[in-house]
Amino acid sequence: MTAPKPDQQPLRSLHPVHQHLPRRPSWLCRVCAATWPCACARMLLRVEYGTDRVALSIYMASQLFDATADLLRLEPAPDPRELFDRFLAWTAQPCP
Repeated sequence: MTAPKPDQQPLRSLHPVHQHLPRRPSWLCRVCAATWPCACARMLLRVEYGTDRVALSIYMASQLFDATADLLRLEPAPDPRELFDRFLAWTAQPCP
């Protein structure tokens, strides 16, 4: 991730709406209870990372790694393709 400018804080620290973070080990959003990253989290992450899609993809790959470790312990085990789509595929898509 590119470093925030000195006068900028990460979005997640600015307002409660920016707290769309995962609850582990279920990987559901702490705010809306949708599967994380929920639509709000995706939008906020796109804004936070701006045009640095590579950094966003790397961050989300690390989240996928952690989520896989947690979610494989649950029943039923998640489908790897669904996890890829959920965590990574959207990072390469153009913004709506």
